[in-house]
Amino acid sequence: MRWKPLDRLRLAQRLLLLLLPALLLLSLAELRVTAQDVQRAADTAYDRSLLGALKSIDANVSTESGGLSVELPYRMFEFFELTASGPVHYRVATADGLVELGSADLPPPPAPLRPGVPVFYDGRYFGEPVRLVAYTRELERPTIESPAKQLVIQVAESMQSRAEFRRLFVRRAAIANGVFLLLTACSAALAVMLVLRPLARVSEAIAARSPSDLGPLDVAKLPPDLRPPIAAMNRHMQRIAELLRQQRDFLDAASHQLRTHLTTLRMQVEFARRERDPAQVAEALAALEAELQRATRSTNQLLALARSDTVQLQPAAFDVQALLQEVARQFLPAARQAGVDLGVDCAPQQATADAGLLREALANLVANAIAHGGHGPVTLSAAQDGLGWSMAVEDSGPGLPPELQHSAGARFLRPALARGGGSGLGLAIARSVAARHGGVLRLEPGEGGRGLRATLWWPRAQREEQAP
Repeated sequence: MRWKPLDRLRLAQRLLLLLLPALLLLSLAELRVTAQDVQRAADTAYDRSLLGALKSIDANVSTESGGLSVELPYRMFEFFELTASGPVHYRVATADGLVELGSADLPPPPAPLRPGVPVFYDGRYFGEPVRLVAYTRELERPTIESPAKQLVIQVAESMQSRAEFRRLFVRRAAIANGVFLLLTACSAALAVMLVLRPLARVSEAIAARSPSDLGPLDVAKLPPDLRPPIAAMNRHMQRIAELLRQQRDFLDAASHQLRTHLTTLRMQVEFARRERDPAQVAEALAALEAELQRATRSTNQLLALARSDTVQLQPAAFDVQALLQEVARQFLPAARQAGVDLGVDCAPQQATADAGLLREALANLVANAIAHGGHGPVTLSAAQDGLGWSMAVEDSGPGLPPELQHSAGARFLRPALARGGGSGLGLAIARSVAARHGGVLRLEPGEGGRGLRATLWWPRAQREEQAP
């Protein structure tokens, strides 16, 4: 399946569907904060202008004539009205309200005034919202009409100009945020397309391969962020390729092994059908029985080998001495028939491993020792130390030829001088079981340099193999 540009576009769309709501919420939150900041900034700027108008009025208040008078600087007042985009109202009065000039019905301040401290507040005048500043100070000379010694000055202006300023600024901020969201969406879509382009090349390279091509993908030209998953995929394909190779080798060797047994059985049956001498027929039937036993053993070993390669380990504590004795009892009749002294030399001890797989490996080692170890004794033993455990099978036969020291344990490999009709799978099964436990199968001369000692060793810190 190829990675089409439409697939990348759909992935970009899904990414945008996840990102845009979050970006929209962030944009709205930013717009709200901006509106609050603009309102504070506008109030600060316009309040300074309003305070300037109040101080200008205060500077022109006089009581020299015995009454209260204000000489307004009309040009400056017109400037204030122009700045406020509307009328500016004022009130100058004594603290007791007996003498006042200007707009007498301006909204009073929300709290008592303190001398010399201007107070800004919002109110309504003639149904319109206004911004006011109120101020009080001591009169240098009281008026004739009022004994009050304090003067109150109020100035009010329309909030139309402030509202227009805030709306204009917030509108511009909203447009900027909208443009930013649009650019972010386009940039995200473009970034997704560019980021996924290497994956598209990898997908096309995989799609162009044949089903049997499990070679590694080239990671040299990929971005650093994509190299780890592709490298992990390469390792996985390598394990699959190795597993397929082992399966092919196993099927080829197993089919050859079983075909040999079937051919031999067919020839012996044909010989028995043609033979008229009862003694010869009995001899052919005995040979047929022996071949059936060899075919059965080969089949069981093939199944055991396949199981040792793929079965999941189930490590648990078990009694090593009991396991050795159980295997020895299993092969005691075969050992007596072959004239072999089969014994166990092991003290009671505990180990941790998959006892079922170890029993299978040990049984194959004992069967090999009985079949190829001559008529001398065969001894099963076990040991342990701080690193791990071991179980050994030692015979007193001819031992392993030097030329097979390095290749011993390969599947379907039998020494040329080996007696019997084995399939060469015993050591392979034992080696596979040892490898599954993270250990090894050691083949070395027995005591005094005679015979063969096969030792199955595995460590205490076992690690189950995930793939053969």
